[in-house]
Amino acid sequence: MTKINSSLHSSRRKSRKSHFSAPSSVRRVIMSAPLNKELREKYNVRSIPIRKDDEVMITRGSNKGREAKVTSVYRLKYLVHLERVSREKSNGQSVPIGIHPSKCVITKLKLDKDREDILARIKQGREIKAKGKET
Repeated sequence: MTKINSSLHSSRRKSRKSHFSAPSSVRRVIMSAPLNKELREKYNVRSIPIRKDDEVMITRGSNKGREAKVTSVYRLKYLVHLERVSREKSNGQSVPIGIHPSKCVITKLKLDKDREDILARIKQGREIKAKGKET
């Protein structure tokens, strides 16, 4: 079998090394979360890098079905912390539970100029691709 993408390694060892030693800019892209059905129809985009102040719904784990706002994106650990999703320590202190962005669905985007440009760029590329398939 031939390699599909020659710039990526198919070796487990090298793939893991590149994943865990990835710079912050690459981690941002890895930490993408899918959009819910309404947003997917609206923007014609399947997933987008998660950011603070997005509203998400947890789809996996013991907190499944809970909707919350993203309070922090912890790129070093590949996790996001959500509002009111925490657990009690033995001394009574509350600590946020880290959740991987792929286990969430974005229900509301925090839009600014840059984010709108990203969505427009992806949508434009999709439309060109669709037009090419039709002819």
